[in-house]
Parts: sequence; structure tokens; C-alpha cells
Amino acid sequence: MAPVVYCIVLAAGESRRYGRTKLLEDLHGKPLLCHTLEAAQAACPGRVCLVTGKDADAVHTAGRRIADLVAHNPDFASGIGSSISAGVSACGEHADALLIALADQPLVTAGHISALIETWDGEATTIIASAYSETIGPPVLFGRSYFEKLGKLSGDKGAKSVLRENPRSVQSVYFEPAAFDIDTPGDLETLPTQP
Repeated sequence: MAPVVYCIVLAAGESRRYGRTKLLEDLHGKPLLCHTLEAAQAACPGRVCLVTGKDADAVHTAGRRIADLVAHNPDFASGIGSSISAGVSACGEHADALLIALADQPLVTAGHISALIETWDGEATTIIASAYSETIGPPVLFGRSYFEKLGKLSGDKGAKSVLRENPRSVQSVYFEPAAFDIDTPGDLETLPTQP
């Protein structure tokens, strides 16, 4: 039986630098967050968890037809760690691996998410990260061994800490478009074409 991978799409942030809830901004005729959700759904059909926080009702409404689960993080203002924890709580018990993606990376494709999953050897101790701009980061797939640590993250401490603590377990798949995330209105205006 094939290992089960769930994709957690984080959409709980406060968009402080943007000035309003960026994930609801229109990009090519649909809310920004829908681009990552659709890529996740194509790669992990039936196993996509959307984590909401600020403007939860509007974000839920925008993404509910694409996501299979919606987990609200009431502590979203404390930072990304609590949102990762909320996602792990919502679907970790059903999964052999969790793939964490950010809803403000609209150039991430289903093909790239699939490549991360296909690169995974099925081992609980393996991590598969995206490589871009001389760094590694999300989307990142974590085998089951890391669920407990991910579930205990809090505040603004994200999953990068787990990568740093386990360098020998990390493999990567190069995908430069993952370097583009949306922080300001200018970022949306200058976004490169979809790969």
C-alpha cells in the first residue's frame, strides 16, 4: 500500500507588510490562495488541509471548494509555528508524510509538489525540501518522525528549525519559482509568469 501524504497549505498570516489580507487578492481571476490550493489538490487529491487564521471566514469561503479539511488556528497572531501545529493536529494521524506549503507562493506547481513526493523514499526520517535562490525551504515534505516536533512549534518559529536540526536527513528538489512569495502589493504586480 502506498504511503499517504497530506498537503498542509498555510493561509493564516496577518499580511502585515501587504496592508490587507493578501491571500484574498485577485490573481488571474481567482484569490491568490487558490493557486497553491489547486496545485496541492492536483498532487494530493483528497488530502489537502487549509489552515486559516486572520479573516478566517473569508479565507475559508475562498478555499473550501478546493481544500478537503480546514483547520482554524486561533493563535495565528503568534506566528507561523502555531499554524503548522494546527495543520499537524488536523491531519497528522492520517498521514505517513506531511507536505507543508505556503498559500502566498502562487508559482508553486502541481508538478513540483508531485516531484517532492516522488523523491521521498517513504522513510519516516526523510525530509524533502524545495531548493531555490541558494537556500532550501517550502514546500517541504516531512516523514512521520518529525510530526511530534512540528506539532509542538509555536510563535514565529517555523519548520526551518526542523531542517536545521536534521541536515543529514534533508534532500532537495530544485525549483526556482518557489523563491517568489507575495509580501507586498508590488510583489503581486511584478510576479513572473507561471512556469
